[in-house]
Amino acid sequence: MPADLAVIGLGPYGLPLAQAAVAAGVATIGYRTGPEAGSLSAAEQRRMLSGGFRPTTNGAELGRVRTAVICAPTPRGVDGGLDLSQLEAAARTLAAHLRPHTTVILESPVYPGTTEEFLRPLLEEGSGLRAGRDFHLAYSPSRVDPGNRDFTPANTPKVIGGLTPACTESAAAFYGRLTDKVVRARGPREAETVQLLETNYRHVNIALVNEMAVLCNDLGVDLWDVVRCAETKPFGFQAFRPGPGVGGHAVPQDLTTHGGRALRMVELAQQVNSRMPGYVVQRAATLLNEHGKSARGARVLLLGVTYKPDLADLHGTPAQEIALRLMELGASVSYHDPHVPAWSVLDRPVPRVDSLYEAVADADLTILLQQHRTYDLQGLSVKAQLLLDTRGAAPTGAAHRL
Repeated sequence: MPADLAVIGLGPYGLPLAQAAVAAGVATIGYRTGPEAGSLSAAEQRRMLSGGFRPTTNGAELGRVRTAVICAPTPRGVDGGLDLSQLEAAARTLAAHLRPHTTVILESPVYPGTTEEFLRPLLEEGSGLRAGRDFHLAYSPSRVDPGNRDFTPANTPKVIGGLTPACTESAAAFYGRLTDKVVRARGPREAETVQLLETNYRHVNIALVNEMAVLCNDLGVDLWDVVRCAETKPFGFQAFRPGPGVGGHAVPQDLTTHGGRALRMVELAQQVNSRMPGYVVQRAATLLNEHGKSARGARVLLLGVTYKPDLADLHGTPAQEIALRLMELGASVSYHDPHVPAWSVLDRPVPRVDSLYEAVADADLTILLQQHRTYDLQGLSVKAQLLLDTRGAAPTGAAHRL
């Protein structure tokens, strides 16, 4: 069966888009750009396949679709900037097979200007076609929130910025098949900067509440109660909650590695958030000392090592650094996570416990890093000798909170 859509890149951005397209009845093929890991369950992937989704490694099939959406990962590179190598490879593959009248949309997180200054030349040189005349080109920031049951692609507005008004309308026609609302940006740069603003907004606000967590602990103030009260304000406030660090695929960006000026708020937010794993370990060592135990030789159990609840995704998880720092202090570290059957830190396997309640009772300190739905925190807090709750999820007074 010929496909209407090619999703290029089957990682955290591409797989959910392909899933939404298949659910909307759009015949879809998926082209992998590298060793990508998405967050869809095996059951969800089976449903996609039964709905007509077709993975392919044949680049020629990219030239048989009406719409191609590039979702290649753009992780942080060694220089601190975004690594566009997978995006470049995807663009070259698509360009070799690009046909007139195709709509090409970029969804990968990129710097403002990338669609016009980086992607467009690759597509034009490789195809001999001209963007805005022979094919449509647009940018749309991905708004994927893995595991969010309230907001799906169908009810999340989609922002689109095309190279020309006709490009914008062509992209809008495609996304109109998947979502209830399409928002037209002035152009690709504005749409790219929407992604920049949304990502940095998250990181800056998490950094603020993380810094408040450290301050409130010093002052003997219950931050979780502060946030609970503050979020009753019906205007001018959005609740964020602290945690052991920030993981996930959305990389905070300033523009210094891209020839732009530094975003000082973002730089500071990165510094604050990057200190949180170390702060968790410091709190853990202090708790052990207060109860007559040393971190060296202590049995420490980590609960939940993924970056987000109820998902198997370990990308950027702060649990990695926390486990490593605890090991460096001489602690004996184990973990439990219903979504992670095996886990290693710097190629050192971390023991996984099977009998959760027995392990919690045996551990000198249990640290809740991720609040998976399956955890009965009331029951676990009763069993634990010491429980450090980095998510504010345990009943009040049942644990030491971050």
